[in-house]
Amino acid sequence: MQIGIFAKTFAGSDPLSVLSSVRQSGFATTQFNLACAGLPSMPDTVSPGIIAAIKAASKQTGVSLAALSGTYNMAHPDKAVRDSGLRQLAVVIEAAAVLSIPLVTLCTGSRNAADQWAHHPDNADPSAWADMATEMAKALVIAERHGVDLGIEPEQANIVTSADDAVRLIAEMGSKHLRIVLDPANLFERATKNEALTIVADAVETSAGHIAMAHAKDRHVDGRFATAGQGVIDFADFVARLKATGFDGPLITHGLSAEEAPDVAAFLKGLI
Repeated sequence: MQIGIFAKTFAGSDPLSVLSSVRQSGFATTQFNLACAGLPSMPDTVSPGIIAAIKAASKQTGVSLAALSGTYNMAHPDKAVRDSGLRQLAVVIEAAAVLSIPLVTLCTGSRNAADQWAHHPDNADPSAWADMATEMAKALVIAERHGVDLGIEPEQANIVTSADDAVRLIAEMGSKHLRIVLDPANLFERATKNEALTIVADAVETSAGHIAMAHAKDRHVDGRFATAGQGVIDFADFVARLKATGFDGPLITHGLSAEEAPDVAAFLKGLI
C-alpha cells in the first residue's frame, strides 16, 4: 500500500514544483489534477508539451501518478452541461492513458446545478440515477478504449451515496473498468467514533474486490471535515480492514494544508 496525497494540496501550476512538494512532504504517489500543470481541471485540450512536463516531473521526483481527477457533474439537470463535461472527460482519459495513469476519478454528481458536490432533494428521484448511469456508460466506452479505469466515490451529497450504491452501479454497468474510491469520511455526515467504525467497516466489506483507491480524510463529531487522525475515524482499523480484503493500492490523503502534510505522511506510514 502506497501513501499519497492530492497534488492540489500544494500551491503552484508547475508540475515539477508541485511534485517536488509532494516528495518533500513524505509521499511516494499522488492523485494528480491538471490544474497543477496550469490547465483547468477539466480542459478542452492537453498539449504534448504539458504531457511531457508532467512525465518529466514524475520521473525526476520519483512520485508516481496514482490517479487523475476527471470530475464533472454527471447528474446535472441540463443535458448540454453533461455533454460538455463528457467531452472534457474524454480529454482527461486520453491524457491519463498517455501518462500511464491507471485511474481517472469521477463525481457521480447532483441535481444541484450550482455545485456538483452539494445535495439536492431531487438526487433521490430515479431520473437522477438514470441520467448519471447513462453518462457513466458513455464514459466507460471511452475508458475501455484507452485501457483506463474510472473511480466512483460514494458521497453523501451525490447520486452514489454509499458502498451499496457503488456496487449496484458497477453491476448495472457490467464493466471491470468501473472501480470504487473509498473515502471513509464521505460515508456519513455525523457519527460517534463507534458509529463511524461500524459504518466504515460495513462499507469496506461491501466494496471488497472493487476498491481501486482509498482516501484518508476525517470528520469531527459535529460533522466538519478534519485532517486524517484528528477526528472520529479509526484509521488503524480502516487500513487493517482494507488489507484483509487484499487491497494493496494507494491510500491518498486530502482535505489538509500543505503544512500538515509531513505529519500526516508519518501518521499514515505508521499504520501500514
